Amino acid sequence: MLVDSHCHLDFPDFQDRLPQVLDRMAEAGVGAALCISVTLEEFPRVLALAESHANLFASVGVHPDYPDAGTVDEEALVRLAAHPRVVAIGETGLDYYRLKGDLEWQRERFRTHVRAARRARKPLVVHTRAAAEDTLRILREEGADAVGGVMHCFTETLDVARAAVDLGFAISFSGIVTFRNAETLREVARALPLDALLVETDAPYLAPVPYRGKTNEPAFVRQVAEGVAAARGEPVAVIEEATTRNFGRVFPATNLR
Repeated sequence: MLVDSHCHLDFPDFQDRLPQVLDRMAEAGVGAALCISVTLEEFPRVLALAESHANLFASVGVHPDYPDAGTVDEEALVRLAAHPRVVAIGETGLDYYRLKGDLEWQRERFRTHVRAARRARKPLVVHTRAAAEDTLRILREEGADAVGGVMHCFTETLDVARAAVDLGFAISFSGIVTFRNAETLREVARALPLDALLVETDAPYLAPVPYRGKTNEPAFVRQVAEGVAAARGEPVAVIEEATTRNFGRVFPATNLR
C-alpha cells in the first residue's frame, strides 16, 4: 500500500469527480491520503472529506502564500487540531519566491503554527521555497523538533534535507522527482536514509511523468514512488513499504503502520 502524504482534494478541480478519483486511488494501491488545509475559511471542506472517508485524513493551517488571510490565532489552531481526524498542523512555512517585500507577517504566522503544533502535539506540514535558511532557523528557535513533521514537496539541497531530518522531519518527494531536469533532486532522494522518505502528489498540481500537464490525483503517487525507487536503484516495493511505515510514524494519529 502507498500513501499520498499531501493532496488538496477539496479544491474545485475535484468537485464533480471525487468518487472517480477515489476509485482510481484504490485501483492504484494507494490506501490513504492526507488532505491539506490552506486557509481556515476552507478548512471545513477539508475536514468533511476526512469525516466522510476512513482513508482520508486532514490537516489544519494557513498556507504562507495567502497574505489576505490575516492574523492566524494560535488558540483557534489548537482547538481545530483537537478533532480526531486532524492529524497535522499546516500547510505552513515560508515562501520568498512568490511573495516579495516585508514578509515578517509570514514569519510570525509560521511561528504561530509551530507553537500551536507543540501545544496540540501534532506534527507540522512545512512548505518552504527560496526561504530554507529562515525556515530552518524558525523551526529550531520554536522547538519544532518536539513534534517533527514533513518538509513537503521538497526541492531544496541535500544539506537542507539533512538539517530537517536532524530536527525530526521527513522529506516528501512529489512528481518533480520524475521530471527530466530534476537530477539534483534525485541525488537528494538517493542520499537520504530510507526512514526519512515520504511521497506525495500535491494534487491537483505537479503531475508526475507520464501524466505531466494533466490534473494530478492521489493515484499518481505510485509514479512518484517509482521515480524515487529508480533514483535509489531499489525495487518500488521497498519504497512503498518504507514510505507507508514512515507516514504512520510521522503522523501517529492516523494509526497507520
